Amino acid sequence: MSIVTLVFRKTITRRLQIKKTRAGSQLFSAPSRSIIDMSYSSHFMDFKGSSIPSTMRKLVVTKLSPNFREAVSLQTVPVPTPGDGDLLIRNRFVGINASDINYSAGRYDPSVKPPFASGFEGIGEVVALGLSASATYTVGQSVAYMGDGAFAEYVVMPARNAMPVPSIEPKYLALLLSGVTAYLSLKNLGSLTEGENVLVTAAAGGTGQFAVQLAKRAKCHVIGTCSSDEKAGFLKSIGCDRPINYKTEDVSAVLRKEYPGGVDVVYESVGGSLFEMAVNCLANKGRLIIIGFISGYQSASGLKPIRAEALPAKLLLKSASIRGFFLPHYYSEYAGAMKDLLEMCENGEVSCEVDTGELSPEGRFLGLDSVFRAVDYMYSGRNLGKVVVEVCHPVSSKL
Repeated sequence: MSIVTLVFRKTITRRLQIKKTRAGSQLFSAPSRSIIDMSYSSHFMDFKGSSIPSTMRKLVVTKLSPNFREAVSLQTVPVPTPGDGDLLIRNRFVGINASDINYSAGRYDPSVKPPFASGFEGIGEVVALGLSASATYTVGQSVAYMGDGAFAEYVVMPARNAMPVPSIEPKYLALLLSGVTAYLSLKNLGSLTEGENVLVTAAAGGTGQFAVQLAKRAKCHVIGTCSSDEKAGFLKSIGCDRPINYKTEDVSAVLRKEYPGGVDVVYESVGGSLFEMAVNCLANKGRLIIIGFISGYQSASGLKPIRAEALPAKLLLKSASIRGFFLPHYYSEYAGAMKDLLEMCENGEVSCEVDTGELSPEGRFLGLDSVFRAVDYMYSGRNLGKVVVEVCHPVSSKL
């Protein structure tokens, strides 16, 4: 059954129900919102002139493994049909996250077994929608969303999980998970105070870039670790006071020499030896925020071993703390954070750097099959900013 047929049948059924309600009893009133009276072919279908295809490509986890290439396969499946409160979104860009391989390894929800869809975030246009969803959205509208199954040419998403964006640009995609993680973790756990020293690890990455800029907005002194002189230059351009290229400088030695009193806040996403260094460099009453530990994700356990025997004593002697941040626990604050970040982005107060692979050996990340290459690229540490894949669509697809 086509999307148009399904929507048409739902609409006719609802009209009949309304008529029966009016005729049967005055105790029950019909819904106050009127049925949308317009051409269903134009309102509920692809506005570009070419029909929504019957099939699409998507990435599916078929085996639990931290090796993304082993875990995930590219499949051709039917294009899904939106329900009453859903949007059918044609993806234009999808975001790559370090946690993509945690998901493919089954670490977030052990009860979920393959096959299941992959990918967390995307941006595109609405090409079909359910009747209730049409109260808020229209066909052709640019939207961003965060939800399971983003690595696909089309995705059905509840309207409540999407948000309008000014245009389909990958910079807005960078805000969805990476930007909001930095915003909410620093707000809720960082307790930033003007003049404090803030250390950001992997500072030139997808989320690190936002932590640097938000800490500077709080009038802090920001230190950022990175892996190249090019990244160090980028960090300076977004306000980082002291970039440290760990390939050419000893991070621990720099911190001991230049910050003998320690750092007040650490925004940590690497784990392993860098986590240990961060603990040792904390100032009195220092706060270490763990938003990830990417250095261990590709291992069987997902963790890199650390020497933690003395950790309680180290924290006690400095009245320091370590706090974990997992975005799903803060969804009640998500909409407000996105609103603020979008305003900052539009006003030029926050830069959203994206890396679409132009400098990768095989060039720009185009099409879903390049997601595998983009994941490898990010784990090689070569990316500058948020890694983004552009989703390509056949022009002549017909129902």
